[in-house]
Formats: sequence, C-alpha cells, structure tokens
Amino acid sequence: MRNLLFLLIGTFFGIVMFKSEAASWFRIYEMFQFKSFHMYGIIGSALMSGIVLVQVIKYKRLKHIGGSRIEFIPKEKGFYRYMLGGILFGLGWALAGACPGPMFTLLGAGFLPIIVVIAGAVAGTWAYGMLKNKLPH
Repeated sequence: MRNLLFLLIGTFFGIVMFKSEAASWFRIYEMFQFKSFHMYGIIGSALMSGIVLVQVIKYKRLKHIGGSRIEFIPKEKGFYRYMLGGILFGLGWALAGACPGPMFTLLGAGFLPIIVVIAGAVAGTWAYGMLKNKLPH
C-alpha cells in the first residue's frame, strides 16, 4: 500500500514537472543562456519551499513515514569538493538537457533518447557505489 502512495506522488510530481515545462529542454537551454526567468522562478520557489519546510520539520520535530524522528546532520566544510560536484552536475545537466528529476518525466512523456541518459545515470550511480569506500569523503 505504501508503494502505491509513492507511485501516486511520483506520478503527480511528473505531471507537475511536465506541465510547468520544467522538463523542457528548450526551457533549460533558455535558462543556461540567461534568456528567460521561467526556470529560475521554478528553482527559486522550490528552494524557498524547501527552506520553509525544513524549518517546520526542525521546529515541530516531525517524524518520517517510518515513525522515527527526522534528523539533519551538518555537512563537512569543503568548498572545493562541493564546487567540483556542482560543476559536474551542471555539465551533465547542460549536456543531457535534464537533471535527475525530469529524466523519468521525459521518458514517461515519450522522449525515448533520454534512455541513454538514464542508463548513464544508473551506471554512474553503480560505479559510485562500487568505489565510494575508496573515495575521499
């Protein structure tokens, strides 16, 4: 039953991504050329919503669906590693025309070439899983 809930939430998320044109390669292209505010507005509103919701979770000491308390663990400082990760993420986003969120939305909308990007994301995730103990964290 819980998996059905997750499927419904994911489907709703995909519909919102598609209808808001957040999964549109043309909108992403406009964003990277600084020609349109559309994507910056979507990302900015998501960021602001996230900030507010995290503060509510901390203040109310909310629990997740499994019943245990949600905890936020501070990250280590390390400007360069986050900068490198951000650059790699941005390059992948620019080359693929999609960040991880809309990849499945695009597949569901019938854009079959995104299968190559999904396969690359899965392979990269698998490679990281195999190498994570050997990488500096």
